[in-house]
Formats: sequence, C-alpha cells, structure tokens
Amino acid sequence: MSLVGLEELRAAQRRIAGVAVRTPLLPCPWAADGTRALWLKPEGLQPTGAFKIRGAYNRLAALSEAERARGVVAQSSGNHAQAVAYAAGILGIKAVIVMPDTSPAVKVENTRAFGAEVVLVTPAERDVLPVELVSRHGYVWVPPYDDPYIIAGQGTVGLEIAEDAPDELDTVLVPVSGGGLISGTAAALKLACPGVRVIGVEPELAADAQASLRTGRHTAWPVADTYRTIADGLRTPSVGALPFEHLQAYVDDIVTVSEAEIRATVALLARRGRLVAEPSGAVAPAAYFHRAAELEGRVFAAVVSGGNLDPALLAELLAV
Repeated sequence: MSLVGLEELRAAQRRIAGVAVRTPLLPCPWAADGTRALWLKPEGLQPTGAFKIRGAYNRLAALSEAERARGVVAQSSGNHAQAVAYAAGILGIKAVIVMPDTSPAVKVENTRAFGAEVVLVTPAERDVLPVELVSRHGYVWVPPYDDPYIIAGQGTVGLEIAEDAPDELDTVLVPVSGGGLISGTAAALKLACPGVRVIGVEPELAADAQASLRTGRHTAWPVADTYRTIADGLRTPSVGALPFEHLQAYVDDIVTVSEAEIRATVALLARRGRLVAEPSGAVAPAAYFHRAAELEGRVFAAVVSGGNLDPALLAELLAV
C-alpha cells in the first residue's frame, strides 16, 4: 500500500478550503511549568464539532458524478457520522450512516439533523452492516479511516500545525483510534518539518495501537474491551491496514492515559482553556498533563480532536 505524500496532502488542503475551518494553534501559558510549553489545536471548532469533516469532505468531493448518484454509506460512533452527513448535504449526496446503539445521543441527533439516514445496530454489527448495504443498494462506502483520501484530509491538521507552530516545537501529541488522524498528521509533519516527534495517545482500556506499533504486529482488541473507555470515539478495536503502515513509517511512539486522567483533562480544558473537549478529544492533552515522565520534549502541540460532548456528562465531569 502506498503512503500518503505531500502532493495528496496539499490537494486535500485545497479541496476542503472553505468547508473545514482552519483551526488556530492556541498558546496555553496556563499550562507551562517552566520547563515545558503547550499549544492546543482545537478541532471542536469545526462545523461538525470534530476533525472528521476534513477527511469526509475530501473523500466525498473526490467522487465521480456516477458515484455521487449512488449515495454513500459509512459507519461511525459519531464524529465520522456527522462529518459524512454534513459533507453529503453540501454536495447533494444521499448518506446512510450505521451507528452503534451505544453512541452518545447528541451525536446521533446531530447526524440526523445534517440530513443522513441513521441505522442503529449493536457494536458488533457496526462494521458488518455497511458491507451488506453496499451489496444490496450499490452505495459507495466511505470508511472512517482506512482510505487514502480520508488520511490525506485528516492530515491537513498536520499541515496547519507545521505552518503555524513556533520554531521551537519539538513534539506533537495526537489521539489514536482507527488511525486516520495520526496517519495523516504524522505524514504531514514528518514530510513538512522533519525532526518533530509525533506521539500517539490512546486510553489504557483501548490500547491496541500501542501494542501494534511496539510489537510490529497488527493487533486487535475485543470490542467488549475497547468499549469500556469513556472515550467513545477511540473504541475502534484496531487501527486500519493503511494507517498501520503510516504508524510504522512516521509515528515515534504511542502512550496511554487512564480513565481518571481523561476525565480530569476534560474538566481542566473547560476551566482553564475555555475549551469544550469530549473525552476522545482530551486524551492528547491528557498525556501532556499526566505522562510527562514518558515524553521527551519542551514545546508541545496537542490535537484536541473534538468537542461533541453530552452536556450532562460535561456537568458531571466539572462537578468533580
């Protein structure tokens, strides 16, 4: 399989311009401790509340007219679902989204509000039903991460960091689920500004990517295990095949954070950073705050990948 290169990344950047927001890289003086500094990339500011619009729009905008006429199907716990629904609405494409029945209600409601047909299934059926729907109806499948257009679209996060970061930036923290975001972001950073370290972050309860990278073997975790984490966007049981190739080529390491650390970081970002981050979006900064001993570096950027958080959960986390 071919790795995504700068040409594909730049093409994606041009394609999504005016649809995806070029999010700022925010300095966080409140997070500096005299030896380290932090910058945050708040992808919750996207029109769908997460980075996923970058890859979804890049994939759909590249479809031929004949493919657009067939409609699309995607599976997602929520953020890819909303992104595909939103992009399909802009482009006039029918979208059917398969979502696990454990998805946060706010994500299901938003996906429907963007005009997609939502089909709720058990977590075990999430990745099975789309294949059946493609066969039955002829839809074009839009995978959440295992696709070069998706990876290139998500990689525009890395291009923007490379363009906006201070010269002293030496480490970028990126959440890991199916691997689309870290694959594209790591490729962009390594190709655009060599020398910057890229560290993936995932929950301890869904650490399949760490196992895969450190052993060199593509490793999957049981769905029942990954669904224990509060970070619903990071419950994918394994990284995709193409993302795994990118991890091996471009990612320096993957660290994990605990459920308590994720919860505490959601609250900290709200109180001190004035940012609403869903648990999945908080894992990267959680590594900065709670895994300093495992991280080398002095100037960090952390991707806050999304902010689609149920208000009741936010209130609960703030109350602690």
